[in-house]
Amino acid sequence: KMTDENLIQDILHTYRIVAIIGLSKNSNKDSYKVGKYLQDNGFKIIPINPFAEEILGEKSYKNLLEIPLDLQKTIEIIDIFRPSNAIPKIVEDAIKLKEIYGLPCVIWMQLTIINDKAAEIAKKAGFKVVMDRCMKIEHSKILKRRL
Repeated sequence: KMTDENLIQDILHTYRIVAIIGLSKNSNKDSYKVGKYLQDNGFKIIPINPFAEEILGEKSYKNLLEIPLDLQKTIEIIDIFRPSNAIPKIVEDAIKLKEIYGLPCVIWMQLTIINDKAAEIAKKAGFKVVMDRCMKIEHSKILKRRL
């Protein structure tokens, strides 16, 4: 079984297309900073925020299932900035996509976001799952190790 560190390294080396659920258009918010960081480091981001038209130059969508099909089928990582109680519905939607396209591959819950039950369901459906970690922090750790 891969340790978390190896799993995280593997994820951040392998995948490049990230749907960010709960991406804020407010540049002071962590989700915005993470989205910007990911863009600056070669990731394509797909914002999911029902209250925004566009964030960081990308069109924003209400939820995973509202994303146009040609874009839906490219999503590799779902990075979540939503309360823990919102996770089951997101996992449910992600499983629907996975059943159709074989993607996404990863459910990533940001710092302080933990839902063990939803994580188990996602793992059973074939997802790699990361909880309570920040993509920006983890990616910058890997970059530092390379230097």
